[in-house]
Amino acid sequence: MSTGKTRTSWLNDDLQTPAIEQNARQLASFLEAMADGRVDEKEVRAQEARLVELMKEIEPQLDDEMHAKITQLLCELTAYDLMQMLYTMDQARPKTKFRG
Repeated sequence: MSTGKTRTSWLNDDLQTPAIEQNARQLASFLEAMADGRVDEKEVRAQEARLVELMKEIEPQLDDEMHAKITQLLCELTAYDLMQMLYTMDQARPKTKFRG
C-alpha cells in the first residue's frame, strides 16, 4: 500500500469490489509474516500494535461526522473480511459425508 501523495484506491478498477485486501497483501509486514507460510502470535501482536498506533494517530484528527462514517466503514470492512473468510472455509470443506 503506498503512502504519500499517490492515493491508493479503496476499490478495484471496476469500482464494485474492495481492493483493501489486495493492498494489504502488499504490505511489507504482511509479506514478512507470511514468508514461512504461517502466522504466529508474535506476528499478530505486532500487527495489532501497528493498527492501534495508526488508530491513535488518526482518530483525534476526525470531526464527529467523519469519525462516525469511518467507524462504520471499518466495521463493515471487518464484517466483510470475516464473512469472506468463513465462506472460503466452508467452500474448502469436503462436500461428501463420511460413511464408515
